[in-house]
Amino acid sequence: MKNNNALSHNLPQNLRPTIADLETVNPWLGLWRFISLGLVVLSLATLAWSSHHSILFFGYTMLMGIFYTFWLICTHDAVHHTLTGWTWFDELIPRSISYFMMWPHGTYAQLHRLHHAWNGINLDDPERVQWTLSEYQQTSPWMQWYIRHQLVIDLFGLAGVGLIAKTSANAFRLRQHKPSLPWMLLLDGIGILIVQSTCIIFAIWHNKVLEYVLFWLVLERVVGMMSQARDHLEHYGQWGKASGHQLTQLYACRNLQTIPLVAWLMGGLNYHSIHHAFPSIPFNRLPEAFHRIQAILEQHQLPPMTVGAGYVQETLQLSKRALLIGEPNLNSFTGRHQMLSQF
Repeated sequence: MKNNNALSHNLPQNLRPTIADLETVNPWLGLWRFISLGLVVLSLATLAWSSHHSILFFGYTMLMGIFYTFWLICTHDAVHHTLTGWTWFDELIPRSISYFMMWPHGTYAQLHRLHHAWNGINLDDPERVQWTLSEYQQTSPWMQWYIRHQLVIDLFGLAGVGLIAKTSANAFRLRQHKPSLPWMLLLDGIGILIVQSTCIIFAIWHNKVLEYVLFWLVLERVVGMMSQARDHLEHYGQWGKASGHQLTQLYACRNLQTIPLVAWLMGGLNYHSIHHAFPSIPFNRLPEAFHRIQAILEQHQLPPMTVGAGYVQETLQLSKRALLIGEPNLNSFTGRHQMLSQF
């Protein structure tokens, strides 16, 4: 079999010129997405709080949670300044909707930059969801049980609280790489405290404290489940280092087939390989970039990027078995490590 250098000999070392014309951000498209999703969320919140039946209250709240997840995905675009391209907007506005769900947006933004640099390369990646064989062997029986049932537990057990705890813990674990992380977590904590205190005072004023707590917990479950599923789908089973950072990101991510509406709601993150390799491309240009890069890989007779069947189908597939990161597969151009299912 040809080695990596032979396979990539004719491949441009920097693929950016191929997609350079796709990096311009149209602020009005991002603003429209943010405002339209926000209006849906606020409308569902109004319906929930104006309903007089518990079933309707919980039904509208659950539906609101689904769209709140899509709304929060806009904050991911903002981290890369590709939502509107307006720095002040992309830095400040996402905090207003993140803090309500106790999500430390500023902390996540700093950790997410490490994730883009380390995905497939450095096991300290703060967003790595998959465990290695050695980590599994060295951990306790209880943790081994968790690892074997990780997707189900993360979705239905840990959900949003788990993501908040993981992000907060990583802020301290990785503070040597980014000394500002603990301070950013403190600022996020102050923002969350202000937002939640305001909501609770308002609930007390209207004698709706119990309803507010239930309302928030339902949102936390729905938003957390969907966010956990997205985290797993994007990277689980894909860990590996190819020849060069761009190729590593193209192969260390999972892309997903879906209809245009779902792709819009997900901010184009179903084209996750492209987003990782070229984070400056706005969500509306990711499909075109994906097809261009996939065509170049085919032209150079290189493995295509991984494309899954869809969000629901791939979630069900991943839930059937756990995979551990093994040794690198030296015969694979993608650099993907062996994925161990028998342990």
